[in-house]
Amino acid sequence: MVTAEPLLRWIVLLPALGFLWNATVGQRAPRTSAVVGPGAVGAAFAIAIVTVLRLHGLEGGQGDGPPMLHDLVYRWIEVGPFHSDVAFRLDAISAIMVLVVTGIGFLIHVYSLGYMHDDPCFARFFTYLNLFITAMLVLVLADNLLLLFVGWEGVGLCSYLLIGFWYEVEANAIAGKKAFLVNRVGDASFVLGLFLLVQHTGTLDVAELQAKAGTLAGTMVGPMTLATLVCLLLFGGATGKSAQIPLFVWLPDAMAGPTPVSALIHAATMVTAGAYMVTRLYFLFDLAPAALAVIAWIGALTALVAATIAIAQADIKKVLAYSTVSQLGYMFLGLGVGVTGAALFHVVTHAFFKGLLFLGAGSVIHGMHGEQDMQKMGGLRRHMPGTYWTMLVGTLAISGVPFLSGFYSKDEIIAGAFLGPHPQPLLGVIGYVVAVLTAFYMGRLFFLTFFGEERFDHHHVHPHESPWSMLGPLVVLAVLSAVGGALDVPGQVNHFIGAHHEEATPFGMLVLAGALAFLGLGAAWYAYVREPSLPEQAATAAGGLYRFLRDKWRVDELYDAIVVRPLFALAEFLARIVDPDFVDGAVNGIADVVAWLSSRWRRLQTGNLQHAALSFLVGALVLLGYFVVH
Repeated sequence: MVTAEPLLRWIVLLPALGFLWNATVGQRAPRTSAVVGPGAVGAAFAIAIVTVLRLHGLEGGQGDGPPMLHDLVYRWIEVGPFHSDVAFRLDAISAIMVLVVTGIGFLIHVYSLGYMHDDPCFARFFTYLNLFITAMLVLVLADNLLLLFVGWEGVGLCSYLLIGFWYEVEANAIAGKKAFLVNRVGDASFVLGLFLLVQHTGTLDVAELQAKAGTLAGTMVGPMTLATLVCLLLFGGATGKSAQIPLFVWLPDAMAGPTPVSALIHAATMVTAGAYMVTRLYFLFDLAPAALAVIAWIGALTALVAATIAIAQADIKKVLAYSTVSQLGYMFLGLGVGVTGAALFHVVTHAFFKGLLFLGAGSVIHGMHGEQDMQKMGGLRRHMPGTYWTMLVGTLAISGVPFLSGFYSKDEIIAGAFLGPHPQPLLGVIGYVVAVLTAFYMGRLFFLTFFGEERFDHHHVHPHESPWSMLGPLVVLAVLSAVGGALDVPGQVNHFIGAHHEEATPFGMLVLAGALAFLGLGAAWYAYVREPSLPEQAATAAGGLYRFLRDKWRVDELYDAIVVRPLFALAEFLARIVDPDFVDGAVNGIADVVAWLSSRWRRLQTGNLQHAALSFLVGALVLLGYFVVH
C-alpha cells in the first residue's frame, strides 16, 4: 500500500538549506551557524518522527503490500524504456534509518557547539556536517538505486572534507585522501553491479527490481548465477563504505578529523551505508546463498581481526575506530546468516553506544587539552564525573552486559549464526570469541582512562569536565544505550521490517553471552586495576605477536608494498619515460611534420602572377589527363 507524502522531501531539504546558509551567509556571520546547523537537522528529525508515525498508522490498513509513504519530486532521467526519478520512499527499513540519521545527527550537531566553539572555521564545519546529513538522507530515502548512488557518493565526498578538515596538518590531509581513494575502489564494484542490473532488468527502481529479481537467479554467468555475481559486486561497494576486509584500512585513519566527525561517520552515517544497502536489497541477496556465505565470512573475520587490533592500541580514538570495524563485522555476519532484523537492530544500538563512546572520548580529549594516548591518562573519574558515568554505560552496553542495548542486538546475531536461515556455526563460535575480546578491550580503555594512577603531566595538563552543551548529548545517548534494547523486545524490529526469522534467542545462549561479557570486563579490571604491571609483562612475553597486533596486522604495510609502491613506480615511469618520450614525442612529432610541410607549401605561395598561371595550367592538364584516361 503506497501513500503519497510530500513531507518526505523536507527531511532532505532542511539540512540542504542549512548547508546553503552556512556556506554563504554563515561564512560572514559564523555564529548564525550555531543556530542554523543544529536547527536544520533538529527540524528534519521532527518531520521524520511525524512521517514515521503516519507510516505506523498505515500498518493496519487494507491494500497490496507493506505500507509505504512515497514522494515524487520530479522525473529525473527518461531514456527509452529506462527512467529514474528524484523520489523518496519511507518504509520500515528507511524509517529506522532516517530516525537514526537525524536523531543521532542532531545530538552530534549540538555537541559540536561546545567542542568546536573556538575553532576559526566554525561555519565551514557546520557546512560540511549539514551536507553530510543531507547526503545520508538522500541515500536512505531514495526510491531507486541511481538516487541512492548520489547519496552514496555524497557521503564519500563529505567524509573526505571532514576527515581532512584541519588540512593544514599534512597527516590529516593524507587521511582524507586515503578515505576517498579506498572508497573509490569499492564504488567501482558497486557501479559494475548497477550496470548489470540495468542491462538485465532495465531498471534501478527498487520496487521494479523486486518484481524482476527472480529472472537474475535463473541466468548463469560462468559457474555462478547472475544474482550471485550482482550481489558480490554490490557487496564490494559495501566493503568500502562499511570498512570490511579488504577495504577497512581507511576507517581508523578517519580519526584525523574532529571527534564529532568521528562520531557522525561511525555512528549515524557513512559506515552504516553498506549494511543498509544490503538490507534494502535483501530480496536480491536472498537469491544468492553463495554471496550470503561470502558476506557472513567476511563479516566474522573482519570482526575478529579488528577486535584483536583494538586490544593493542594506545590511542583512545583508534581503539574505538577498530571497535567500529569489528561491530560492523557483526552486522554483516547477521546479514550473511539471514537474520536481517537483528543486523538492522544492531545498526540502531550501535549508533547509540558508539555515538556515546566517541563523544565521550571527545570529552576526555577536550578535558585533557588534546591528549589522546591512554597511557598518559588515568584517574580521570575524579575530574570528569559526568563523562565517567556516561562512558561507563557505553562501555557496558557495547560489551554485551545483560539488559543493556548491545546485549540484545549482538546476541541475536550470534544466535542467528547457529539457528538462522543460513546457519554458519563456526562463525557463531568466532562471534563469541569477538564478544570476549570486545568486553576486554573496552574494559581496558575504560580502566586506563578513568582508574589507576594519574599519569598525565600535572604542570601542563589540568583535566576538567566538559560544558553542558557536550554533556547533554552524552546523557541522552547514555539513556538510549541503556534502554535501547527494549526497542526489539520481543522481536519488534523483525516484525516491523517484515523479516521472516523471528525465533527468540535460547535462554542458554543469553546466559553464555552475559557470562562472556563479564569474563572480558573482569579480565580487563584484573590486568589494568588489580595488577597493573601484568599488561607489560604479557606484552613482553608475547613479543612479536604483541607488536604484530600493535602494528595493526601490518595491513597498511602490505598494501603499501603490493599496491601503493607499484602504482607510484608505474606513475613515475609514465611521467619520466612514456609521457616525454612517447606521448610528447608523438604530439611534437606531428607538429614538426606539419611545420615542415607548411614550410614547403609556403614556397609555392609566392604571389607572382606567372607562378599562379603556371599552377593553373598544370592543374588543368592534370584534370584533362584524368578525364581522357577515364
